[in-house]
Amino acid sequence: MSTAPASAADLVYDVPPPEAAPESDWQFAVAIYMWAAGLDGKVGMFDRPTINIDQSFGDIWKELKFAGMAVGEARKGRWAVFADLIYIKIATDSGLTGTVGNVPVKLDAKVKTETFTGTLMGEYRFLESERGTADLMAGARLWSVDTKIRAKLSADGTEVGAYSGNDGETWVDPMIGLRGRLNLDESWYLTGWGMIGGFGVASDFAWDVFGSVGYQWSRSFSTTVGYRALGVDYRDDGFVYDIVEHGPVLGAVLRF
Repeated sequence: MSTAPASAADLVYDVPPPEAAPESDWQFAVAIYMWAAGLDGKVGMFDRPTINIDQSFGDIWKELKFAGMAVGEARKGRWAVFADLIYIKIATDSGLTGTVGNVPVKLDAKVKTETFTGTLMGEYRFLESERGTADLMAGARLWSVDTKIRAKLSADGTEVGAYSGNDGETWVDPMIGLRGRLNLDESWYLTGWGMIGGFGVASDFAWDVFGSVGYQWSRSFSTTVGYRALGVDYRDDGFVYDIVEHGPVLGAVLRF
């Protein structure tokens, strides 16, 4: 579904400066990134049977109207807090034409889908050395999915019927995870993370994995390239959102 989002938190917190600040000092980071994600899974809305989805990033890009992605981190010593925000808006226009008894008939439909994902996590660094770091993570992820549909039927240029509807859900999943970093030399490093959540509290199950290679250009600037995949299985009163998003990630990190 998205260009969305890597849970870009990793783009931010995976790269401590070469010279770490004293534990009494706060350290901050912001990141910009692009996640060229495709979407697979099953979706059911408007009290209709579920449909299978198999969209590449190219398919989504054609329908993408807006995508905003931002992440920030604040760290003090072994403790840190980060937020990862992703908003995506997709709109599709389609039409069918035909004839009924020599009368031209046309059906126009517009579908708009907005998806917001917000993740707020706390972390504790339980391992730190010159070779790398390891952190425990715990927090929550908010999902909000909203779909609007408008359809109009016309015959011989005259509107004879119309339909509009709205369906969506908002839920919050508890999440826990582990992430780590391995320094290859003074500039190159590997980083990765894994998260699971949901546990039946809201979604049945949610997961998120990420891995990348990064390069530290200076104390305050680095870039990363990697791959991320996340999934969620949420079902409630006829609404089904059982999807997997996956694709490459490219990011830039600024620390201060």
